Amino acid sequence: MTASDQQHAPRTALPADPPAAAPGAVDPHLLQRLADAHGVGTSFQGWDGLPHSVGQATLIKVLAALGVEAHTNQHIEAALEDADLAPWRRMLPPAVVIKQGEPAQVPVHVRDGATARLTIALEGGAGSRDAVQQDVWVQPKDVDGVSTGRATFSLPEDLPLGWHTLQAESGGLTATAALVVTPARLATAKPLEERRGWGLATQLYSVRSKRSWGVGDFADLADLAAISGARGADYVLVNPLHAAEPVPPLQPSPYSPSTRRFFNPLYIRIEAIPELAYLRPRKRAALEKLHEEVAGLNKEGGRLDRDAVYAAKLQALEMLYHTRRSPARQAGFDAFCRISGKGLDDFALWSAIREDVAPDDPLWTDPARAIGTPEAEALREKLADRIGFHRWLQWICDEQLENAQQAALRSGMRLGVVHDLAVGVDHSSADAWTLRGVLAANTSVGAPPDMYNQQGQDWGQPPWHPGRLAEAGYQPFRDMLATVLRHAGGIRVDHILGLFRLWWIPQGNAPGDGAYVQYDHEALIGILALEAHRAGAVVIGEDLGTFEPWVRDYLAARGILGTSILWFEYDGDAPLAPEKYRTQALASVNTHDLPPTAGYLAGDHVGLRSRLGLLERSEQEERAEHNASLEKMFAMLRERGYLSEGTSASVEGSEEHAIEALHLLLAQAPSVLLGVALVDAVGERRVQNQPGTTEALYPNWQVPLGGPDGKPVYLDDLPANKRFTSLLAAVEGALHG
Repeated sequence: MTASDQQHAPRTALPADPPAAAPGAVDPHLLQRLADAHGVGTSFQGWDGLPHSVGQATLIKVLAALGVEAHTNQHIEAALEDADLAPWRRMLPPAVVIKQGEPAQVPVHVRDGATARLTIALEGGAGSRDAVQQDVWVQPKDVDGVSTGRATFSLPEDLPLGWHTLQAESGGLTATAALVVTPARLATAKPLEERRGWGLATQLYSVRSKRSWGVGDFADLADLAAISGARGADYVLVNPLHAAEPVPPLQPSPYSPSTRRFFNPLYIRIEAIPELAYLRPRKRAALEKLHEEVAGLNKEGGRLDRDAVYAAKLQALEMLYHTRRSPARQAGFDAFCRISGKGLDDFALWSAIREDVAPDDPLWTDPARAIGTPEAEALREKLADRIGFHRWLQWICDEQLENAQQAALRSGMRLGVVHDLAVGVDHSSADAWTLRGVLAANTSVGAPPDMYNQQGQDWGQPPWHPGRLAEAGYQPFRDMLATVLRHAGGIRVDHILGLFRLWWIPQGNAPGDGAYVQYDHEALIGILALEAHRAGAVVIGEDLGTFEPWVRDYLAARGILGTSILWFEYDGDAPLAPEKYRTQALASVNTHDLPPTAGYLAGDHVGLRSRLGLLERSEQEERAEHNASLEKMFAMLRERGYLSEGTSASVEGSEEHAIEALHLLLAQAPSVLLGVALVDAVGERRVQNQPGTTEALYPNWQVPLGGPDGKPVYLDDLPANKRFTSLLAAVEGALHG
């Protein structure tokens, strides 16, 4: 997702914001000091290259979302003192994240003059280690009437990777904190430097076989991996498979999920569930009738109907859930529930409640009915069977994802399934309820104004609260990553720049009236690298859009791959020569927010945007600029011999050859991974997502895979699809021939 992308429209509007202090009511210098202390940017560089100041009222609201009062000078002065004393008021930091093999120190705050001891309890009960106190003198502070000193301890540099626990003791007082030892550099992409890889990128819901129930599913993913793996592909990159609503209607956008930890049962292949074999004849007939009722949707080439498909699948899944499981199957289910722990229990509770409670019901924001309250626990008892059903759905998802990954590896893929991690969740989501304690209230994330969206964007998603996430020892972040990576060879992190800073928009503000809030990127990137290391997975950061130049260098140094899109890579006003592309990157011709290449070459998107009223200039002007840009690319293709002389950007009837030429050009880049969009391999022209539109204007995320004529393309037909096999053979030959 680039800064110009629109992921979705918010499903639940935030309530009106209470009146804020009028600008000028506080000392601007004091306010800036407080903002700096909490990582809130008071200015930012706009897409126009100029600095833009953040208004006082916005700063006050953003600070309030962080739990910091700044409405008066007195509030600000008190908050500044609190910020100064906060680390001194606790014996240990809330969490410590370090790089393996590098020196690291930990401050321990104790009564001035008292002795202290710091030990490290290694993960999994693997013993303990002592930290060594250093001769570092720090001026004591008066903390709430107590003279408090700081003891500085050095951690052993040979600590193993993992999640350990710091244990401090002084004068009978004790404290603990998470200690996370992360890889200095993630090495999972190293083999790709010796032999580059390529793979397919697709939206799974759109990829159907003749056995599907109207949308692509986990079994289709396994088949797509097997088909492409046999032709040399190393991975299949799919859209976020995160869970949506537990019952229809479903949010179409995979980038607007209900949770980023668990998966969408919409993708379950009913026939792959073992209990199907033991259904009694009457129930089996009822299940087959459900399939028949939606079978016609599988032939629909214009628009997917998630709601109808999911409604039918849910009925079938309930039949299978209540079918007796064998002892081995039951043991597998029980083990999955134990491993998934409280996170699964809470998500299943939300799902059970949400079946009958609207997303805007006061229950979701009522502190008296939050997770852990007597009312919520009473519902846990009352809805035990439904909770069990939603746990079971996640177990089936896990099993079928494991099968897909194993099928990918058996086909010869080196990575297999690469998952996509969305930026966040909706305000009315499961995570917004179950993880309320580590999310910022009364704000959402988005993007400041840019040349494509001059009002800015509000993605309608609550951000992590940096301080509370650290207080939680980064456990929610870890759990999310571990679950997504459980059966994966890689993960693409959408808008990875959000692990450095996010554009916060206070409730009631326009999207452009926000501020950047900084995150501890050393901690977040380190934990991402650790969990990927444990999974043996490659990490790809979607690092497009506006960012500070050092960010890409930092990610590369940590072993995180970047993203290069052919149409976005320029050297001045000319396309960047492929030899100048980054090595540590996934390079592809296009992305899901652009039209498939056949449509892009024909300028279909210009006509579509014109019809939807999204152009600020005339269609003729837009088309002329688009064609001029294409001609520069075609000049490079002709110069390098990929297209014959005289071939122009007007390639009607011959776009298949042009698409292969573009991929052959891209294969000359040193990038360790090359991406091939499945839509390009079959000649699809329709865009999956048209930024700047709502569902009423365009069926975003609802377009089934089709060919040049718009008719459905099924997985079953891919091995005989000449266009598909030709492009894959060309890419494989260019990289490894």
